Amino acid sequence: MTSAGHAPDLLSPEFAADPYTAYDVMLEHSPVIWHEGMQSYVISRYEDVSRAFKDGAFTTENYGWQLEPVHGRTILQMSGREHSIRRALVAPAFRGNELEQKFRPVIERNSAQLIDVFRGRGTADIVADYARHFPINVIVDMLGLDQSDHARFQRWYSAIIAFLGNLSQDEAVTAAGLETHDELAAYMIPVIRDRRENPGDDLLSALCATEVDGTTMSDEDIKAFVSLLLAAGGETTDKAIASLFRNLLEHPEQLDAVRADRGLIPKAFAETLRHTPPVHMIMRQPAEDVEICGETIPAGSTVTCLIGAANRDPRRFANPGAFDIFRTDLPTETAFSAAASHLSFALGRHFCVGALLAKTEIEVGVGQLLDAMPDVRLAEGTIPGEQGVFTRGPASLPVTFTPA
Repeated sequence: MTSAGHAPDLLSPEFAADPYTAYDVMLEHSPVIWHEGMQSYVISRYEDVSRAFKDGAFTTENYGWQLEPVHGRTILQMSGREHSIRRALVAPAFRGNELEQKFRPVIERNSAQLIDVFRGRGTADIVADYARHFPINVIVDMLGLDQSDHARFQRWYSAIIAFLGNLSQDEAVTAAGLETHDELAAYMIPVIRDRRENPGDDLLSALCATEVDGTTMSDEDIKAFVSLLLAAGGETTDKAIASLFRNLLEHPEQLDAVRADRGLIPKAFAETLRHTPPVHMIMRQPAEDVEICGETIPAGSTVTCLIGAANRDPRRFANPGAFDIFRTDLPTETAFSAAASHLSFALGRHFCVGALLAKTEIEVGVGQLLDAMPDVRLAEGTIPGEQGVFTRGPASLPVTFTPA
């Protein structure tokens, strides 16, 4: 078994401060590592991580212990016909006319409401004033839930994300996540039952009514999906917007290009997903012994797939450490589909069902922010950093601008 070589331990402060240098070492010298503390095999190369997402030998059984305690049983754990039917039940809301006609106005309104608070101020923190709230507020509104509960959902979302990223098994974080599971269920189940009796023109009503091949979603199914949507839909868009702005602010010529041509926003989003992904690792569990880079990984093991490393594998991407929205090895037309070149939405049958929702949120949000802050620049003295290991992004991003 290859040791970690010179790469710092995944749970160390050194790794948290700079995972990218560690990824370079792993990609070159330690493509498979056994991590004792996490009780997991860690893989980093693009070809191997891509295989773990697409090869049927790699299951999502690990979500039984990793996600189910906080979400309940979700689509992520399912396979075969059960998975395909569940996906068919929820997917229509996140693509095509449903997304464009019903939910784009919700996205536009929520973005504008947040920007209105600082539009005339000349200063803002992209994270604290905008990114942290935007996707959660959108999800609450898409579901037709009470807008006065935004803060409550924000708290639940934070606890769920902390639970999922609790690689060191902190007991207080675990307890808070389990408590959130109970609180969210107590809140959502009565709302779901009421929505079955009194449907409206919202996502929750659609989930209550939808049927595929005689299968409908139970109250618990819907509650679990709402919990998953909060975590997956919130964290990725939150971190992606902040990271996208950080990347552009650090590359002014690319920021100028996007400012002049808003059609480049999807390119900037795709390159941000590759270069500084919101989610740095996803786990899988092989159903049979698998061989990776000459190492045998036993059936039933946990495999930690380092998306953050694979997206910077020089075997797959030219000059992978550079942020370049014009790179030719990351086609934008497939970047938000299961044929994506980056791995940040996973691949295969568990490709992120909300990828197009995220793309729409980014297009609307970044466009509106650039309109409101035409000459946006980092606040003086700011050296923007990132935080996080499981998920990662700027903790704050203070900017100044001339009010439009």
